[in-house]
Amino acid sequence: MQTWLMQTQSLLIVILMIVGLYYRKNRSRHVKVMSLAMIWDILLILQIELSRSAILKASRAIENTMILNIHVTIAVTTVIFYGIMVYTGRKLLAGESAIRTKHRVMGWSTLFLRILTFVTSFWAVAPKGTL
Repeated sequence: MQTWLMQTQSLLIVILMIVGLYYRKNRSRHVKVMSLAMIWDILLILQIELSRSAILKASRAIENTMILNIHVTIAVTTVIFYGIMVYTGRKLLAGESAIRTKHRVMGWSTLFLRILTFVTSFWAVAPKGTL
């Protein structure tokens, strides 16, 4: 699959997350939009793995460029944060409002990391020696 298609999907995921953030006061819509964004992002990771053997490349950290290693670290952290967001979000939906602050802080952190993943992806896919 071509790089531009994956980059476009990545941009759309970031936009979808921003839309989800906009709807944070509308709980039902917020949950649907953010769930879609996270699921799409994980599917994008699977696309990248199937087309580029990304896990194999990422496991060769010593051979990789520093920007690729940074990109992979941020991307993996983002997915871990997705898990935290689902966990805290489910607690909020169950009525545990004490976790709201943690969910909010983790949400902003997750969005920031996802934006960084998008930005670093442009350099991470550049051929070696072009940076």
